[in-house]
Amino acid sequence: MKRKRFKAELLSGHKDHAVEVPFDPSREWNIQPQPLWRGRRGYKVSARANGISFESAVVPRQKKFYLLIDADTKRAANIAESDVVNVELRPS
Repeated sequence: MKRKRFKAELLSGHKDHAVEVPFDPSREWNIQPQPLWRGRRGYKVSARANGISFESAVVPRQKKFYLLIDADTKRAANIAESDVVNVELRPS
């Protein structure tokens, strides 16, 4: 499936950091959300943030979609809250 590239600001969350994904994965990739963990559905993705590859998930929240970025990836990509990040995504 086609990779999507965009720039987004790193946002602080209550558990991990995230960037807003500017599209609906269901519509863009013609896939359905799947169970990620108890009580949460979303889309498993292979991602790159500022050139650093990682596996993560895009989750819906309040009619928007967010790519979760864990602390290890944040550190490796040398990004901090409010930084604009170059992102590349594709479904896993």
